Amino acid sequence: MILTSDRVLPLLSTTTPPDQAAVAEVVEHAFHENTPIYPMGGGTSLSYGPAATRAGVGLSLAGLRGVIDYPARDLTITVEAGITIEDLAQQLASQRQRLPVDVPQAKLATLGGVVAADPSGPRRFYWGTMRDYVIGIRAVDGRGVPFVGGGRVVKNAAGYDLCRLLTGSMGTLGVITQITLMVKPAPETSAFVACDLQDFPAAERLLTELNRTATRPTAVELLTGPIWMGEPILGSVKTTATARLVVGFEGTEEEIRWMVEQLRDEWRRAGVAESQAIEGPTCDRLWKLLTEFPAAGSAEDGEAPLVVEVAVAPSEVVTIAEQVHTIDPDGSIQVHAGSGVLRAKMSELACEGIEAKLAKLRSAIAATGGSLVVLSRPAECNLSAETIWGPSAASAGVVRAIKDRFDPKGILNPGRFVF
Repeated sequence: MILTSDRVLPLLSTTTPPDQAAVAEVVEHAFHENTPIYPMGGGTSLSYGPAATRAGVGLSLAGLRGVIDYPARDLTITVEAGITIEDLAQQLASQRQRLPVDVPQAKLATLGGVVAADPSGPRRFYWGTMRDYVIGIRAVDGRGVPFVGGGRVVKNAAGYDLCRLLTGSMGTLGVITQITLMVKPAPETSAFVACDLQDFPAAERLLTELNRTATRPTAVELLTGPIWMGEPILGSVKTTATARLVVGFEGTEEEIRWMVEQLRDEWRRAGVAESQAIEGPTCDRLWKLLTEFPAAGSAEDGEAPLVVEVAVAPSEVVTIAEQVHTIDPDGSIQVHAGSGVLRAKMSELACEGIEAKLAKLRSAIAATGGSLVVLSRPAECNLSAETIWGPSAASAGVVRAIKDRFDPKGILNPGRFVF
């Protein structure tokens, strides 16, 4: 389930332009009327960021779903921003290609919304994030003026890198209308190797051993908490186990067979008594489970869970995971250990006193040079923008100047990001 726009955005009306030119006209009219514009895709990220307070117009991109150009041999595709991730995946699969970025709720999430929110999942370790695949972009600024960044070829070094600037900007610099992506060949198959860990020091030791592996992992996931320890896909768990380590591989069938056996042998030599290989349909279900973790667990009424995301150096993730577990022992944690990204789904009672808990955790994370943001929270968790995003200098210097250049009246998604 997802939140509906009227629960988060104070909308006077909603409009669905039929084409890119009409999007520019809507924004231009809003600029002259000084009316806020709230770009909307599939609605899967509405719980991300503070609730907006300025009444405005919802700008749905559902009318922009076309495939503009797909030269498959060039490993690029140009599509409009309203296409869903599932539809994009089906288009690419017809040529045995894919966009290797994990996106929760792919049936609903639109490409424009994904570029604006910049989510990532377990494959981030090997394949990177959305910023690595957007090579061309069309958008409309806060005055209703269309602009273009990048191009339709992979080797493109012309002008400012507006693709990276707009990726993750939460729709505050421009309404994205069209994207050109670099895509990749789809792998033949995939598999996981998993084991139970007695405690967090054991996790640290085994992750250190992975630095010397002869294999090529696609994902390195450290999992703890009731969601993971009771997950049947991962098999029965030892009563003494604190966490699970899951390593994913993708490639040819021959590569996968070798890497699975190689890693299990390396783990045996490192003192791991038991490990298991997860292959076939079960493997596919595990990829989906790992991808959907941040969004899964919403109540039937569409209530979002309280989820925080921590970014630190990979060498610090186990220490931070242990601290989060101590603060909220009933919560569940997913660590993209090779990328230094931790996501924690806090327990049901976590909203009570959560600001103080997050302040304590954020202080410990800041000492390592890391950061913390709140990915989603229930409606009753009325968190301030500073609690959600952390201390920000968005009102001063270069960041403020960029915002003013693209959106001089501040009408694009106001209050939903650091602006």
